[in-house]
Amino acid sequence: MHFKLIIIVVEYERTQDILDAARKAGTTGATVLNYARGEGVEPAKTFLGLSIDSQVDVILVLAEEHMSREIMEKVASVGQFDETPGTGITFQIDVEDAIGIRHQIEALTNALGDRS
Repeated sequence: MHFKLIIIVVEYERTQDILDAARKAGTTGATVLNYARGEGVEPAKTFLGLSIDSQVDVILVLAEEHMSREIMEKVASVGQFDETPGTGITFQIDVEDAIGIRHQIEALTNALGDRS
């Protein structure tokens, strides 16, 4: 099996909806990094020198390569990433190797077999 790491940066208010969408699309788990900060095309606004930017979460999902695009599209749709600026972004990178995912591989093998 070949894996992709899907990285999702999303407004924290939408995190649970994104996790639910990813699970429905076939993910077997996720890691959420809370309290990240991001800046898009427009710089963050300030008020009396204090930054007024929204909190974002970074969600890491290890996905089988044949499922990764579908997961990304589902997450982007639920999060309205293309419809509303600043709501989130998702991208994927290749994973060279991974240890500690035997149970996920078994679940993914069953899921991929069901798709055939």
